[in-house]
Amino acid sequence: MAEGPNILIVDDEAVVIKSAERILKGVGYSIDGALGGREAIMKIEHNDYDLVFTDLKMPEVDGITLIRWIKNSKPSLGIVIITGYPSQETMKDALEIGIIDYVPKPFTPAVLLDVTKRAEQWVVDKKPEKDTVAEAFPPSMLAEIDRIIYSYKDKPGSSIPVLQRCQEIVGYLPPFVQKRIARGLHIPPAEIHSIVSFYSFFTMKPRGDHTINVCLGTACYVKGIDSVLNKIKNVLKIDVGETTEDRVFSLEAVRCLGCCALAPVMIIDHDTHSSLTPKNVIGALNKYSPFPLETESLPAEETVTMGGVEEIISVEGKEG
Repeated sequence: MAEGPNILIVDDEAVVIKSAERILKGVGYSIDGALGGREAIMKIEHNDYDLVFTDLKMPEVDGITLIRWIKNSKPSLGIVIITGYPSQETMKDALEIGIIDYVPKPFTPAVLLDVTKRAEQWVVDKKPEKDTVAEAFPPSMLAEIDRIIYSYKDKPGSSIPVLQRCQEIVGYLPPFVQKRIARGLHIPPAEIHSIVSFYSFFTMKPRGDHTINVCLGTACYVKGIDSVLNKIKNVLKIDVGETTEDRVFSLEAVRCLGCCALAPVMIIDHDTHSSLTPKNVIGALNKYSPFPLETESLPAEETVTMGGVEEIISVEGKEG
């Protein structure tokens, strides 16, 4: 999809549609809008879309009703939720029906683009998988996966624990493993894939020794996390969701790390790095790299304890 997928944005607030359109059209996505579920159904029936981004609370036909209709009438369509404060029950219903991800309101361009890229990858991953993929897994590994599935198959709410255990064994959750879990638990494969796509601690690709989680929340965005993220991508030569060739680093983006006072911020493994700049972020990465990533003068950092949690703080410009 060189020009990006066709996306329908469904929201009863025109400003949300316009905002999403402005952000996504600028990077090559084809965007259409609908001001409610009823209009969305009419457009879906007469147009070819790859993805639907929908609000949940809308008059007449709400988001959950629209999602159910899509799953029954156009099951190949990928679905992303745009919502402010979803209830736990609503999100549970959406996950069971099968969504890819969600975009929180209000959204920053960085968050919307990150979620859209994940959704685009979901469309790509929908292509049929070769049966020979099973050959990549040793019989002992497959036997352990089957043992875990069997031990959970009669327990309600077992999908997430099984996925967690299987990811510990394999290291990630490729489509073949997801389908094996779905078959063993008697759950639709789309529901398993939806769970894996939705929760950031699951991954469909092998991860490196160190995982970098860059915050794309509003506070970090305002303080320049975009330039920091671009620096990381340029130095490591990977994009968000990818792993370096030497399997040292994996790069992920998250909506919020809950460290707004320390913005812009990222977490590498369990270490929080704050007050980041395109310059000092290289010093943070070099703490985990087996070789220097860049040779430049970098500000010092110190580790302090805040509320029982270790924080690695830049001391650039700090007076003694």
